[in-house]
This record gives sequence, structure tokens and C-alpha cells, in this order.
Amino acid sequence: MKLHTTTTMTLLLLFLLAASSLQVSMAGSEFCDSKCAVRCSKASRHDDCLKYCGICCAECHCVPSGTYGNKDECPCYRDKTTGEGKHKRPKCP
Repeated sequence: MKLHTTTTMTLLLLFLLAASSLQVSMAGSEFCDSKCAVRCSKASRHDDCLKYCGICCAECHCVPSGTYGNKDECPCYRDKTTGEGKHKRPKCP
């Protein structure tokens, strides 16, 4: 019985550590937060813009300058799309 309790406690501890590190890694970086704040400052759907800009910045490690265009500054950001076929559209604002 003691072995079962020890194993359960160890697994619980590992789960809690994994969950806390996941929250930290999902939190926006200072770099991405500041770059996306500028990029999305004039967006009509500000919250959506910040969300997708943050995702793209985390994956690409860059955000184009300005509030619109300039995507050639960051090819990874420019080339991200939502899918394939006729409904394919840019993912990053």
C-alpha cells in the first residue's frame, strides 16, 4: 500500500510541475507582447489580432514593423496560413 501511495504522489507532483511549466511557456514573452501591441494598435478586432500575432511571433521570433504590411521583413510570419485549398488565408495579422 505504501508503494502505491508513493507512486501516486510522485505522479501527482510530476503532473503539477508539467502543468506549471506549460503555463509559463504559454505566457507571452515581453518581446512578442510589445511588438504585437504596436502591430495590432489600429486593428478593428484588437483581441483577435493580439492572439494571432502572439502565436505567430512565438513560432517565428519576429513581427513585421508597423501596423500593416511589411511582411517581407519576416518570411516565416508572412508564409503562415490557416489551411489549404480555397479557404487558405494568412494566419498572421
